Amino acid sequence: SSTMSLSEAEVQSARGAWEKIYVDAEDNGTAVLVRMFTEHPDTKSYFTHFKGMDSAEEMKQSDQVRGHGKKVFSAINDMVQHLGNSEAFLGIVTPLGKKHATQLKIDPKNFRIICDIILQLMEEKFGGDSKASFEKVTNEICTHLNNIYKEEGW
Repeated sequence: SSTMSLSEAEVQSARGAWEKIYVDAEDNGTAVLVRMFTEHPDTKSYFTHFKGMDSAEEMKQSDQVRGHGKKVFSAINDMVQHLGNSEAFLGIVTPLGKKHATQLKIDPKNFRIICDIILQLMEEKFGGDSKASFEKVTNEICTHLNNIYKEEGW
């Protein structure tokens, strides 16, 4: 049985699309964050080390940005691997959501921003089909994260 609202075929094509971008997890994760920080500068305020960085070049070279980009991609990769198992999927999403809501106090709209940038990057690199097949996954992730935030009183 597949997770939530995704059919088995949708899970497979989403995994195929994700694998292409995950091959270069650090570079692509970094590209996503750099684009987020550049297009939505307010998101930098959550990251004390990145605050002073203004140029995209500087961000790209930063070990902290690269490290966090890789971390974001690894977390999504874990979710993608467990799309067929709701319990395992929620076992990854729930603690992540709780940490961002309670300890880090990150505005949940930032998850949607990151997901949209990942979809843009997929489309640029691999075309509209890749983006379309991964869109449902990002919707699942954001929906579950938003639910966790609601439970935490946001």
